[in-house]
Amino acid sequence: MTDIRAAVAAERTELAALLSDLPAEDWDRPTLCAGWRVRELVAHITMPYRSSMPRFLLGMVKARGKFDVYADRQARQDAADLSAAELTESLRQNVDHPWKPPGGGYEGALSHDVIHGLDLTVGLGIDRSVPADRLHLILDDLKPRQLKYFGVDLTGIQLRATDLDWSHGTGEVLSGKAQDLLLVLCGRTLPVDHLTGKSADRFTR
Repeated sequence: MTDIRAAVAAERTELAALLSDLPAEDWDRPTLCAGWRVRELVAHITMPYRSSMPRFLLGMVKARGKFDVYADRQARQDAADLSAAELTESLRQNVDHPWKPPGGGYEGALSHDVIHGLDLTVGLGIDRSVPADRLHLILDDLKPRQLKYFGVDLTGIQLRATDLDWSHGTGEVLSGKAQDLLLVLCGRTLPVDHLTGKSADRFTR
């Protein structure tokens, strides 16, 4: 438990430092999350730190119980209400926050922060490598229900990392850095030079 909490805090600390140095114009650039600029993405990452239970429940009622709808609306609202500096500070002040996604534990919290951090850095073309120990904590903990949530069809494809001893599935090999393959599992579309294999064009743009 200590290791995973430390990994979560380290990921948030590093992301906050990256955001502090981000040029103002980059906050309005798109990320790998469809429809979200950097400011909506960071608003989403930090949403659990600002959301009281009454606010969350009211938002879910307005969204008719659909979390994705609620999360999108709240991210857009917070991105409009808060400055880049305020969003960055929200992350910096909550590196040790105990938030966990329902049913996901601290592994889920780490996945959430790492994946969305990659949505930002890969989307902006920033060369940042997630430490191997954090990637192992996420990839080694993958569960069928998590993969089903994103709905990516990997039938007949084996994901094989080029920088870690990790693979997933069987069939034709699709290779790339472990962090890029994690994004494939999450249904993201990557830049063309991030993946190698006959099926790479299915997951790149």
